[in-house]
This record gives sequence, C-alpha cells and structure tokens, in this order.
Amino acid sequence: MTHWYETLFANFGRTYDKECYTQGTVGEVDFVERELEGDRSKRILDIACGTGRHAVELTKRGYQVTGFDLSEGQLRVAREKAAEAGVTVELQRRDATEPHFNEEFDAALMFCEGAFPLMETDEKNHAILVHAAAALRPGGKLLLTTLNALFPLYHSVKDFLEANESGAATGKLTFDLMTFREQVEMTFTDDDGESHSITSNERYYTPPEMRWLLKTVGFAKVDIFGCHLGEFSRDHALTDNDFEMLVVAEKGM
Repeated sequence: MTHWYETLFANFGRTYDKECYTQGTVGEVDFVERELEGDRSKRILDIACGTGRHAVELTKRGYQVTGFDLSEGQLRVAREKAAEAGVTVELQRRDATEPHFNEEFDAALMFCEGAFPLMETDEKNHAILVHAAAALRPGGKLLLTTLNALFPLYHSVKDFLEANESGAATGKLTFDLMTFREQVEMTFTDDDGESHSITSNERYYTPPEMRWLLKTVGFAKVDIFGCHLGEFSRDHALTDNDFEMLVVAEKGM
C-alpha cells in the first residue's frame, strides 16, 4: 500500500521548495542556532528532512548535520542543493516510525510537518516521537512544528487552506472532532507536470496532548509557542490564530 504522503513527495521536491510555507528557512535556522547557543560542536539530526533546506543551511553555518527522509525523490533534491552550496550533508533514506539512532545527537529537528503528524495512525505518530527521543543524548533538544488543534476548533480550516496559495488544488475537506483528523481530497502537479489525486490525512494536536506525549517518551521539559513562518521565537505565545505550534522539548538527564 502506498500512503498519500509517499505519492505526494515521490517527485515534488522542486515544486515543494517554491511553496509559500518553505520560504522561511533562514529565520527558522536562526532559531535553531539560538536554542543551541551557537555551539557548532553539537550534532544535529534532521528527521524527515525533505529537500534539506534546514540541513543545508545549518551545514553552511558550520554545524554537523545528518538528515533522513522516507522519500528518495526529496533526498535527490536535497543532495543537489548540498552540492550547489558546496557543503557535505549526510543524507539517508529512513523511516521515522522505525528505530534509527541511539543517543548520538544533541538536537533533532522536525519542521514543517516533517513525518509527524502526517501518519495515518496515532500509534505511528507516537513511534516517531519515541525514536526521536532515543536518538538524542540526555539533555538534548527536540525542535518541532505541528498542527495546532486550537485553530480548527475556532476557525474554518477550509477557509484557511483556500486563502493560501499552494501547488495543490483542494477539494472536499472533512474534520473529525472525535479524532482531530483532517482529510482533504486534493489534486497536485508533480515536478514533471503530471497530475495526481490523493486524500491527505493529518492529525491536529492540542498543547496538553503534545506535552503529555513528549513527557511519556522521556522529555523532562516541554515548551510550546506560536509558530510564525520564518520567525520562530519563544516570544510568540500560542493562540487559536496559530495554524501550527512550535515545540521545544528537552530530554531528561
């Protein structure tokens, strides 16, 4: 069985990098540097790194980064970008729901709905957090962005999607209040101009859910903020107007 996200990202890397929501890379990496206090000795894991936009930028700034993704198509673009930038980034094809590393990294990133919360079950989303925690050394940080359930509880998700320019034309949208899952029928055009139709299935999370999930997998401290494109900051309090939340979790010692 091919999942919707596998179909979407099989040949979408160049189009993906033109999307409005991928244009804040520099400011987002600035936030990562602040969280790491500019310590370039720290090893960083970019989980579901996609086209490598954060991994390449961090490597250009002198950090040692390992990135992995399920999509070979996305990784192909990431390798091209690293070569163009003249940097070497370790890029691997891996599944975030499976075990991957054991206490090898000081920080892990999951930005722009990288893997979490795209999985079709809560168990798979939970597994991603389990393995992200396992990859970190004690005291390491997980920095992630994820869908904020406060938003659809107070707003129309359909209106939000229609107000944003995207490479995907959206059709029927449903939001299940029993599961906090949004399903959208969409048509998109890949990098070769071929049209595809998929039904996405994404999970929104409330702030208490995120705190509880992260603490159950070994994170001792969890801070949650509003997620502003290209302007990640601890100064942005989370509100029901934020489509995404920015999470900083610190692993216990």
